[in-house]
Amino acid sequence: MPASSAPVIEPPRLGEPWLLTPGPLTTSWAVKSAMLRDWGSWDDDFRAMTADLRARLLALLGPGGDSYDCVPMQGSGTFAVEAMLGTFVPRQARALVLANGAYGQRAAEALRVMGREPVVLDKGDYLPPRGAEVAAILARDPAISHVVAIHCETSSGILNPLEEIAETVAAAGRTLLVDSMSAFGAVPLDPATVPFEAMVSSANKCIEGVPGFGFVFAKKAALAAAKGVAHSLSLDVHAQWAAMEKTGQWRFTPPTHVVAAFLQALREHAAEDGVTGRGARYAANRDALVAGMRALGFETLLDDRWLSPIIVTFFQPADPAFAFPRFYAAMKARGFVIYPGKLTAVESFRLGCIGRIDTKVVGALLDAVAETLREMGVESAAPPASALAERARLGETVA
Repeated sequence: MPASSAPVIEPPRLGEPWLLTPGPLTTSWAVKSAMLRDWGSWDDDFRAMTADLRARLLALLGPGGDSYDCVPMQGSGTFAVEAMLGTFVPRQARALVLANGAYGQRAAEALRVMGREPVVLDKGDYLPPRGAEVAAILARDPAISHVVAIHCETSSGILNPLEEIAETVAAAGRTLLVDSMSAFGAVPLDPATVPFEAMVSSANKCIEGVPGFGFVFAKKAALAAAKGVAHSLSLDVHAQWAAMEKTGQWRFTPPTHVVAAFLQALREHAAEDGVTGRGARYAANRDALVAGMRALGFETLLDDRWLSPIIVTFFQPADPAFAFPRFYAAMKARGFVIYPGKLTAVESFRLGCIGRIDTKVVGALLDAVAETLREMGVESAAPPASALAERARLGETVA
């Protein structure tokens, strides 16, 4: 990343802590300040903001995005995921969900609730789905028409091999839907190399906006063909797209202040050399974080090759003096909000690499972790030997 494109990282104001989470996350003061004006949702100025937002997001897809459109949807990221699934998976269709954490399982549950039929490839907490096993499932089950993949599974921090998966799905003549909630904006996702029919992300992730809406990228032909497919009135991507194309407006009350903040976040993203610069800063944060935590005795849940630049999961120490609620409270008192684990097989916690932070902030975080361990009387941050043995065993099964 060119030095001139590196952002100035200011300490949070108003006594706010650093958010070491996968979104909501620490935002710039300029992003926060953009919300200090009211906007009329039907006004021409706000319509122009919506058009600008859609165009700027489409530009992030690169040359491969010429046949796509961008449709913002009110609500959290999960709202947008459900909107994508309900709009682009026909009601009688059978979809393969590639799950290796909570968000893959949530996608499968959403399909069940809306009356679609999911087939789940569950890889557990440690491992990614691979192209060969996806190909084998598709060959055995010709009724599967769609494949749902999670780009970065933030319950573990794993970055899934999306290009490999997309190539497999395309070769089998099936349709790929991508949840890139936590990766888009920092990890390249060009449809020219990762062909997908639709993909979803959110305002409060790697673009560094605030929560309030998600956005769906979809092929224009798929959008046009999706009329009447959705199970929901408000979560109908086709209807939202048609309304925006006709009137420039959102169908229902938009999060006006969030849109204003997001446009400022997009400007800052562009000033940081876009996906390349943002991804480089996050990767540097991850590398400093992992090296520093290991120096303190911690170990990562994942093998190095699967570590994302988004969030890293660490085993909890086996030391009986360690208790996560106390650790969390002590870290918050030192100005850092961290994330509990979201795994079923092992006790863990997560530290985010994204948001308006850099390696200096990571260094301060590591100092706070060391102080907290001393305060708690934790003599060793090493995880249970059984956890490391299980990670090693599973790692040997993956090419």
